[in-house]
Amino acid sequence: MIYEPSDDSLLLEEYVKKYAKGKSVLDVGSGSGILAEAAVCNKAGSVLASDINPEAVALIKSKGIPAIKSNLFEKIKSKFDLIIFNPPYLPRDSREPKSSQLVTTGGKGGDEIILRFLKQARSHIKNNGIILILLSSLTPRKRILKLLAEIGFKHKVVGSRKVFMESLEVWEIKHNNQ
Repeated sequence: MIYEPSDDSLLLEEYVKKYAKGKSVLDVGSGSGILAEAAVCNKAGSVLASDINPEAVALIKSKGIPAIKSNLFEKIKSKFDLIIFNPPYLPRDSREPKSSQLVTTGGKGGDEIILRFLKQARSHIKNNGIILILLSSLTPRKRILKLLAEIGFKHKVVGSRKVFMESLEVWEIKHNNQ
């Protein structure tokens, strides 16, 4: 199953368009490739998309965008100016079909994939680089905020939107020294 763009993707896309120009961009968990496409269309210096799903990688490549199959940063060797991630951010719900859990569920609590991503991202972001990540009001924040402090990152909310029974936020994350 490839994640189809929804409110979360469209909100994050707005910010990719603002941040991507001239930057080396990595789109982690690219899904349909909407964010990688936004980076390309807004004159990013380079774009690489990655996804754990080989179908998503094939789809993105068919659009002429470089893409690799990777579980988060497993196969990523470079550092980037901008890393984008629209993660699976919902807590596990046993009523949800297994086929869609891969694209929506961030773990038992909903933050586990985000925590793994942030731990790995620090090795792949350039000194003045920025991470753009989407979070839901349904995603627990306590461990995310604690980890950011531990690894020397700070965040600010740069965009938000209320949808249905949740609020979505785009976080800009950078090194504390920026």
